[in-house]
Amino acid sequence: MTTRLFILCPGQGSQGPAMFDLARADDRAAEFIARHAPAYTEANMFDNRVAQPLIVTATLAIWEALRGRIPQPSLAAGYSIGELATYAVAGAFKADQAVELAAARAGLMDQAAAENPDQAMLAVSAFPGQQARALAEQHGVAVAIVTAEDSCIVGGRRTALLELERETVARGGRCQLLPVAVASHTPLMAGAVAPFAATLQAAPFGMPLCPVLSGIDASRIEDKAQAVEHLSRQLAQTIVWDACMDAAVEAGVTVALELGPGASLSRMFRSRYPDLPCRSVSEFRSIEGIVAWIERQAG
Repeated sequence: MTTRLFILCPGQGSQGPAMFDLARADDRAAEFIARHAPAYTEANMFDNRVAQPLIVTATLAIWEALRGRIPQPSLAAGYSIGELATYAVAGAFKADQAVELAAARAGLMDQAAAENPDQAMLAVSAFPGQQARALAEQHGVAVAIVTAEDSCIVGGRRTALLELERETVARGGRCQLLPVAVASHTPLMAGAVAPFAATLQAAPFGMPLCPVLSGIDASRIEDKAQAVEHLSRQLAQTIVWDACMDAAVEAGVTVALELGPGASLSRMFRSRYPDLPCRSVSEFRSIEGIVAWIERQAG
């Protein structure tokens, strides 16, 4: 059986003190971490300016340890800032360059947030998507990420989100305020779109070795013009992560690997497609264990 590997790159929310432990066992990855991991503490690792380059560094450090030892991906997708990392996995951006772009992205988003303060994001679950969108519109906030038919992330002003939370819980839904202060993928980030597009346009871009799925419409991105447009638009536009998972399966992937940190994307993927092998690198004790698991799927 031909292995059609699907690589998943996570977004913010899974940072932790042990996020680099697995990658540091590999010399090439350890060197990459030493060059690029921003200074961070447990107190500031969720601050946007630290979190975005931190997540991309952690993700691509694992990829540095794995590339060349597992099959070339046939498809890649990233969740929020993870979408930027996928272009390095695909070979369109150098890994060093992707970390620099992540820092630039965070800075531009922080500027947009400063112009519209009191931002937050709220995870909503056990609540039908159509109802969530209607309530979000009523409260002047926006659905930022669609993860399933009954779960999503909503972003906007904190005071409006707290009102939305009360009403959602009263109707039987569940909510959790996320540890972020920037309403990504909502109109509040509109001011960052054009400057980030210009930053991306100025960056060197190689021919991708595999397609990347666009977060905003799950289409296959295979050239620079598309990448610049979709990576910049996603700052202020809803991410349809459920559609990305569906598109990957429709493309015929046979095994999926989340690069970490964390395992939220692999959990969502297994929940939606339980018969398709999918794991996160965070579930393994060694790089060799990851490689062996991929090889078994091919067998």
